[in-house]
Parts: sequence; structure tokens; C-alpha cells
Amino acid sequence: MSIFLKLFWFFKQEWRRYAIAIVALIGVGLITMLPPWLIGVVVDLIGSGDLTRELLWYYLGWMALAAVVAYVLRVVWRIALFGASYKLANQLRQSIFQHLTKQPPAFFQTLKTGDLMARSTNDIQAVEMTAGEAVLALFDGAFTGIIVLIVMTLFISWPLTVLALIPWPIVGFFMWRFGTELHHSFKDAQARFSDLNDDVQESISALRLTRAFGREQVEEQQFNDIATAANVANQAVAKTDSKYDPVIQLGVGFSFLLSVAGGAYYIHLGELTTGQLLSFTLYLGYMIWPMFAVGWLLNMVERGSAAYERIEQLLRIEPAIADSGTFNDRAEPSLQMRIPSFCYADGTQALSDIGLTLPAGHLLGIVGPVGAGKTTLLNLLLRAEEGDRAELSIGGHDVGDFTLHNLRSHVATVPQNAFLFSSTVAENIALAKPDATQDEVEAVARIAQVHDDILRFPNGYQTEVGERGVTLSGGQKQRISIARALLLDAPILILDDALSAVDVRTEQQILAHLSQARAGKTTVIVCHRLSAVENADHIIVLDHGRMTESGTHAELLAEQGWYRQTYEYQQLEQAVEEGR
Repeated sequence: MSIFLKLFWFFKQEWRRYAIAIVALIGVGLITMLPPWLIGVVVDLIGSGDLTRELLWYYLGWMALAAVVAYVLRVVWRIALFGASYKLANQLRQSIFQHLTKQPPAFFQTLKTGDLMARSTNDIQAVEMTAGEAVLALFDGAFTGIIVLIVMTLFISWPLTVLALIPWPIVGFFMWRFGTELHHSFKDAQARFSDLNDDVQESISALRLTRAFGREQVEEQQFNDIATAANVANQAVAKTDSKYDPVIQLGVGFSFLLSVAGGAYYIHLGELTTGQLLSFTLYLGYMIWPMFAVGWLLNMVERGSAAYERIEQLLRIEPAIADSGTFNDRAEPSLQMRIPSFCYADGTQALSDIGLTLPAGHLLGIVGPVGAGKTTLLNLLLRAEEGDRAELSIGGHDVGDFTLHNLRSHVATVPQNAFLFSSTVAENIALAKPDATQDEVEAVARIAQVHDDILRFPNGYQTEVGERGVTLSGGQKQRISIARALLLDAPILILDDALSAVDVRTEQQILAHLSQARAGKTTVIVCHRLSAVENADHIIVLDHGRMTESGTHAELLAEQGWYRQTYEYQQLEQAVEEGR
């Protein structure tokens, strides 16, 4: 029952809803005690020959009134109680989503996507049922049971009540035992569901690669193994689950047998009337719900407890990058970088001896071989990574002084692997500015040299791009991503090898339009094709985390370094491709 203590913060927050639900449940419990009593009275009046038409209508009227009031109260408690539980599910989903948005990339390399999806869906649903149906089972079941026992004991026959309750301690023991089994089996089932979720997500994402390498059978066997493990775990839950009802039914059946047999004996002794025995059996029928409620309660509590543990485990993971900044104003788009040394958590040195000052409105090119540290440098600027000896500032303000929201509003990033959502082209471009007009969307699409391509789509800007933009080419996805970033109109724009999928001619057209559209703003281009940074105001070359060369395109060509060698090689390669 510790899950109720863990959820106390929510019960306190929504105490009005729960108070209304509990009062309504108490009202239903009291009102439903009336019909069995009236039926017993009517039966005794029939037996004594004293029942008149007026009395019959009188008792029927009271029973009809009780039914109407109980109906209204049931509607009230359902709205209040289940409305509160749905609100809890919504809050938990929002908490998880906000928590995930604060995590650095390394976090998502540790926890699998399928596991995160399982915690955000199945686990939250289990907690939602605990805050709704389990509370119902606890209060309504317990209150109904107590009221029925009081009526049976004080107003009918306490010896018969004691006799009818003999099977209950045995049933209670089995309920406790099954609950312990269910906790462990459900926790394992949720973990297997996470594995299954993750495998399905990876299999669908890598479907083309699977076919290209002929791995269909291997992937199918892997999926079958994971699905079998999930099936075994769920069967263990179902096996434990299936034990509840038979034990309860046997207990209730045996209780009925004892009450009828004992009631007949007490009627023979003259200590009980036929009407009272009928009322007693009707009340005993009401005890079926509390008995089932106990099993149902333990079932949902164990499920909710296991699920909430998994949710808490996720929420307890503190973001590696703390949102402790307080700067919320606008800063000019100048960049200053001084990184004597930066190491990853495992001690691997990634950057060293880097120093750079870039005035506002300039274009910076960052180049170098694979693994040189370009992405790491960008991650430090965006605070996706953080190091004690890395000093980066925007407009004279350290990036750590910015709130994360303000920092992200200052920097728009276009990654190499463009991600598009399963919506229209226009909605994908207007992602960061949902209220953008069609003219604004088309304007940035023209700058990104994708407007003409969009007009050739079946429905133009209203064309659905499919999941992850599967219907588009790599170059089209990159250009739509560039348009999306341009619409944000951030002081700093970062193109992280975002022109790799377009040809040189299109690349030059995009860069020419960018220089006009972003006058006065800072642009950072990270690339492998050096033609993209020919017109940059400043270029730095990284190699093994060190800044080995620095200067303009002309200055770097004058040196006999990596930049000149790579540029000449790429020029020769382009000439061969063009047949010159």
C-alpha cells in the first residue's frame, strides 16, 4: 500500500475531487443498504398476511427513490474520481516529457527508446488505475463491507454473521500471497514490454537496411526471441491474476452455504424470520463486491507500485546539464571560445588549446577530418556537454548564465541527419513558429532553395512527408530543415554538415541567399566539403581536438596544411565528376 503514500502529493493536490468522490461513495453505500432491508420487511408482511397494497407501494416507492439517488451519486463519484486519475496520468506524462527535454544526448544512449515509450504509456496507465480504480476499491469496498457487517451484526444476527465470515481469513491469506507474486511478475513483464517496444522501433526504422543486407530471417528470429520472453512474462502475470477470482468465488460460495445452513437452523429455533434470512443473504451478496474489491485492490496496487517505481527511477535521473542560468535577455550574436582542455566523463580528452573570438554578423567555418572534435565543440556551445575548463560565451555572457530556453532561442541548429515529423511540409517548416504565415514559410523555403521542389509535390506545402520524411530525398530533407531554422530567425545559426546531401551549385545558391538574409547575424558552418566555407569571414581547422589552422580561405590556402591539401583534392574530384 506504499503506493498511496507515494501518491499523497497528488491526493493533496486534488483533495476536492477525492472528497466529492468519497462522500458520493459513502452515500451510495448507505442508500444501497435500504432495499434488502425493505425486501425482508415485505416478505415478513406477506408471511404474516399483513401486507396491503398501500404498504407495498410505500416500500416500492422508497426502493425506487433509493435507486434514483444512488444512480445520481454514482455519476458524481465517477466524474470526480476518474477525472482525477486522468489528470494524474496527464501530469506524469508532462513531467516525463519535460524531464526528457532537459537530458543531454548521452542520456538517450543509455536508455533505449522502447523503454522510455513503455514508461510513458503502460507504466503511467497502471499508476492511473491505482489513483482511480484502486481508490474506488479501497474506499467503496471497505465502506460497503463495514456497513454491511454492521447491519448484519446489529440488526439481523451476529452469530450468523460470525458463521458466514469463517472463510474470509483464509481468502485474505491467499490475497496477500498472490499480491507478492504479482508485484514481481508484473515488474518483469513491464521490462520485457520495454525490450519488445525497443526492438519494434529499431526494426521499423532500419527496415531498408535490413532488406539491403538480407537480414530478414535474423531480425525475425531476434524479434521472436524477445516476443517469446515478453509472452512468458505476461503469462506469469496472467497466471497469478487468474488465481484471484476462483479463491474469492470459493470463499463467497462457502460463506453462502454456511449462512443458509445456519439461517435455517436459527429459523427452526425461532431466533430468525424468513424475511430476515432473505435480507441477510441479500446483504451477503453485497459482500461479494468487497471481497472482489480486495483482490482487485491488491492486484492494481502491485501493478501501480511496480510501474511507479519505474517512473520514479526515470525521473530521479538528474540532468547532466543543470538549468541554473538566470539570463533571459537578448544578447548580441558574437562568440567567444576559450577551451584549454575538455574531457568526456570517461576521461577521454576531446578538445584542447582552442581560442576564438567571432564578432557579431560574421560567418565562421569549422572544418577538419572525421573525429576531429567539431561536434563536441558545437555541443559545448549548445550546452549539450559541459566542462569546467571550457569557457564559451555569446555576446559576452557565458552560456552557463543563460536559461536553457533562452540559450536555445539564441541558437538555431540544422543537423546533418535532418529529422522531419509525420505531418505536412508547411507544418515541418513552421515547427519552431507555429503561427507563421504562409508567406513567411514560403520566404524561408526560397532561401533554402526548396520552394520549387515543394511546388512539384502533389499537394504543395500541404503534402504529407511521411514518418521521418520518408517520402523525400536527403537533399530535400536537409533544405526543409534549413528553412525551418531560418524561420526561427535566431541570432546564431549553426549548419552542422547540413549541406552534405545537396550538389555544389545548390549549396552555393543557398549560401548566397543566407548571406543576404542573415545580415548582422552570426552563422556557423561545420562541413567536410570546403567549398561551403570559401566565403567565410573566419575558418578554423580541428584535428584530434586541437585547432591546427586558423584564418580566411585565402590565408589557409597560402599555408601547406590540411586545409590546402583537402581543398585541392576536392577541386580535383569535382573536376573529374564534371568531366573537365
